[in-house]
Amino acid sequence: MEGMYDERLTVPRSWWLLPVATGLSLALIMLRLSELGALAGLVVGFVAAAAAISNYGSARIRVVQGSLVAGQARIPVGALGEARPLDRAEALAWRSVKADPRAFMLLRSYVPTALRVEISDPADPTPYVYLSTRSPQRLAEAIEAARGRSAR
Repeated sequence: MEGMYDERLTVPRSWWLLPVATGLSLALIMLRLSELGALAGLVVGFVAAAAAISNYGSARIRVVQGSLVAGQARIPVGALGEARPLDRAEALAWRSVKADPRAFMLLRSYVPTALRVEISDPADPTPYVYLSTRSPQRLAEAIEAARGRSAR
């Protein structure tokens, strides 16, 4: 279907070393108790850290059925204004010095580019949506295509 967009903001592969380090650290701490405690620490530390990283990297951005779905937010494309792709420098500025605390931000620091979408609904206090995305131009085009379809 034209205009469909689906992106998962997965963490970088190198982040998967963190569960290993967490498990080993907890195993060393628990080794003072017993070898069985060290094994339990290894398993619990690895599983807990892996679950946390998996959960953090499971954020999705989709354009589907006339809506922009970003994380837990679902915004009808009719309530969206201009979608502006941001390069690395602009994305950094909009998530730091230019950021508005009222904005909805699906932010992942390991994704260098983003899309900033104005909210055109006057009843909504949210000025814009900031979305970390690896394909800001494609996402902007998908929003525009969905807006065109919903206007018909």
